[in-house]
Amino acid sequence: MSTSWTAFGGDLHLDLTERRAAGAGLRAALEDALREAVQDGRLAPGTRLPSSRALGEDLGIARNTVVEAYGQLTAEGWLSSRQGSGTTVARRTVPSPAVRPSRPPTRRRSARHDLMSGRPDLSLFPRTAWLAAARRALATAPHEVLDYGSPLGRIELRQALTHYLARVRGVRTDPDHLLVCTGVTQGLGLVCAALRDRGARALAVEEYGLPPQHATVRAAGLTTVPVPLDADGARVDLLDARAGAVLLTPAHQYPTGAALSAERRAEAVRWAREQDRYVIEDDYDGEFRYDRQPLGAMQALDPERVVYAGTSAKSLAPGLRLAWLALPDALVEPVARLKSLADTMSPVLDQLTLAELITSGTYDRHVRRCRLHYRRRRDQLVAALAEHAPHVRVTGIAAGLHAVLQLPPGSAPEPELLARAERAGLALGGLGLHRATGPAPADAPPALVIGYATPPDHAFPAAVQALCALLRGT
Repeated sequence: MSTSWTAFGGDLHLDLTERRAAGAGLRAALEDALREAVQDGRLAPGTRLPSSRALGEDLGIARNTVVEAYGQLTAEGWLSSRQGSGTTVARRTVPSPAVRPSRPPTRRRSARHDLMSGRPDLSLFPRTAWLAAARRALATAPHEVLDYGSPLGRIELRQALTHYLARVRGVRTDPDHLLVCTGVTQGLGLVCAALRDRGARALAVEEYGLPPQHATVRAAGLTTVPVPLDADGARVDLLDARAGAVLLTPAHQYPTGAALSAERRAEAVRWAREQDRYVIEDDYDGEFRYDRQPLGAMQALDPERVVYAGTSAKSLAPGLRLAWLALPDALVEPVARLKSLADTMSPVLDQLTLAELITSGTYDRHVRRCRLHYRRRRDQLVAALAEHAPHVRVTGIAAGLHAVLQLPPGSAPEPELLARAERAGLALGGLGLHRATGPAPADAPPALVIGYATPPDHAFPAAVQALCALLRGT
């Protein structure tokens, strides 16, 4: 007998089956189950138990059995009973339940200063605006939006994104070709799986990139083939014939900061057309441009050969897990099917809230504020380095939320610099850690990848000071 009772205002699961199978009588089984519930804290001191009649009805047993069990537990001090007040759990000291010892966590030196790339300043998240948009969206949403829906995502967000991406990034798409996903990582995995199902065995990736993305590609069953980089971005003229597609960050190469030249953009699209391949465009920080005109999305050159991936992770917060894919017609059905198998659909309320932010103009205003904020951050970093570490060359700063610090020949090796930074409580990344083929050779010039957006305002000056102190010793 395994059941729950609800008569005391809450549910409590009582399993009498095992105790009966072990030879205990019904009353003894009930006593043991209640005693255990008090001991392990499921029945807290002072909790009012249901009447003997109500509990008997819930458990399907005789009332007298419950009366006798209550009486025995009251005599033992587990329960307390007063005329007219019912039966409650006695207030007594009960030993805490045994806790299984957990595996000790890996020891890691905590970082006082966080300059890791890939994250925005989370203190800028527009809490008030987000809450107001969520209230408006939920107040006006019909009941059916809370039901299971299309794996492509809510139509409200897909419509809002269609207009926003066309206006801001030059993306040519429509709501039927947009898919909302739980972060670009999920989107990349879905596209790679769809390409694998179509016969692809490898994906070309930029020589330097995001290691978790490389892992995602491999997890989807594709091998990664690196494409060399130079000052004009990826050498798409060297694309490997084995690759079924190429993953590019054309507007702001991650992490070097180069922009893919117009000639190479056209060449990559021509390669995709002629070879029946695809380009996956990761536009991870497309809204943030400072010293140059915004570069439109590469997808506009051929929407049927370029998969466009965008995200709110940099503009709002990575914890929202809101990203989107503008898909060629041939990939909509297979990617949507894989999305449905992965998690059915992305959470609805956050989609409605983002749609409301975009259509109301609040999202545009927020991005403009962030752009000014991060430009000031970048300028402060560059000025501090010019004063305190003039031997360091800063690159990749015309856009985005990070910079690359190129150290001169003869400087300490990159692993040694990262070890020193860790000892100084400074979290940052090395360029060599982003190589698609593994760590850089020992004789490669050291370079650091600095995320100047990550710290909140009050912590940024100290983080820059700690960085300059580290670099003075190189």
